[in-house]
Amino acid sequence: MARVCVFCGSRDGTDPRYAAAAVSMGVAIAEAGLGLVYGGGSVGLMGIVADAALAAGGEVIGVIPDGLFSREIAHTGLTELHAVPSLTARKALMADLSDAFVALPGGYGTLDELFEMVTWTQLGIHAKPSGLLEVDGFWADLLRFLDHVTEAGFVKHPLITVDDDPATLLRSLSR
Repeated sequence: MARVCVFCGSRDGTDPRYAAAAVSMGVAIAEAGLGLVYGGGSVGLMGIVADAALAAGGEVIGVIPDGLFSREIAHTGLTELHAVPSLTARKALMADLSDAFVALPGGYGTLDELFEMVTWTQLGIHAKPSGLLEVDGFWADLLRFLDHVTEAGFVKHPLITVDDDPATLLRSLSR
């Protein structure tokens, strides 16, 4: 595993633990000698995880759609910043550049990105692992739902690794 893609909010959220988790994840990725791939913004948890990885000496690659370049205030201090024509192109390039995926707290975009990568794994488009960084129960209801759809026979198993420690999660995804 050389690079990890992190999906997360373009907002900070209401709980300061979300920002702390983003810092911890960025540092853990850099300290593990991995590169970070993310949505390219300088705001919200996206900016926090990127800044933390950069401060810890890590490689950080952003991928941002042209239409969001100014709205998400593109991060100009990255190792690389790719502007792409659409959200679909963003996800495709992020997937190409990454060996694993991690979701931190976020909203619709975070869920969309994570579930597309998990779906690609389920369909055999790629065999890259996905994980959730649990932050004080943020993902608990989603995990219950995934158990439900598994028990109801719609998926064989959720295909998502969960941990509340960034370094442990990264180790689990690299197996």
